[in-house]
Amino acid sequence: MDNNDKKIALVTGGTGGIGTAICQRLAADGMRVIATYSRAEKKDQAEQWRAEQKELGFEMELVCVNVGDFSSCESAATDIASRVGDVDVIVNNAGITRDSVMKKMAVGQWDSVIETNLNSVFNITKQFLDGMISRQYGRVINISSINAQKGQFGQVNYSAAKAGMHGFTKALAQEVARKGITVNTISPGYIATSMIMAIEESVRDKIEAQIPIGRFGQPEEIARVVSFLAAEDAGFITGSNISANGGQHMF
Repeated sequence: MDNNDKKIALVTGGTGGIGTAICQRLAADGMRVIATYSRAEKKDQAEQWRAEQKELGFEMELVCVNVGDFSSCESAATDIASRVGDVDVIVNNAGITRDSVMKKMAVGQWDSVIETNLNSVFNITKQFLDGMISRQYGRVINISSINAQKGQFGQVNYSAAKAGMHGFTKALAQEVARKGITVNTISPGYIATSMIMAIEESVRDKIEAQIPIGRFGQPEEIARVVSFLAAEDAGFITGSNISANGGQHMF
């Protein structure tokens, strides 16, 4: 398939654990994929990631953007338009944690998580929504968390931001439902990324024991849900939240 015929997908935080699996899956689905990384000083690391993906057979584009900063997102959108083309699929996957109990949480811990995990969803989606509306097609997929649904000790910032993503999803879905654009959320549970696997084994075992399916999820399993929602024939699903947590939280 010629690049000009491919749908273009933008995956924020695309060089991370879940992000990599999402990028690979969308590329395998025949899309042209753009992954973001957060800072200029990470360029060499991002280029190494791209080279590794190429060795695996996946051609990826890269863009540096601070997703928590609106002007940075504007600049990135201009760069994407000139180098790659019109974005058809947005996967708002970028996220950070700055855990602390509320009593001890600093304003900076709150602000940084809200900016990166929630403001980013507006900052990124805003850049490409007009184009989707004019073309009467688009897919916006927001990666939330099980902790948005059930809360988590020491994560008032993270839980609030991730819950806010789904409020955004439901409202925007109504606004663009007649424009050929769907907006959905995925809420992963505990996924076997390097961050989770770096936790002390005894603590990790306790977490795993709370998952009815008996194991951590794999990044590829989240990517499969993204692939499903990003497909052209998933156009009747919008404003939804799909939980992928191994049965750890059901409602």
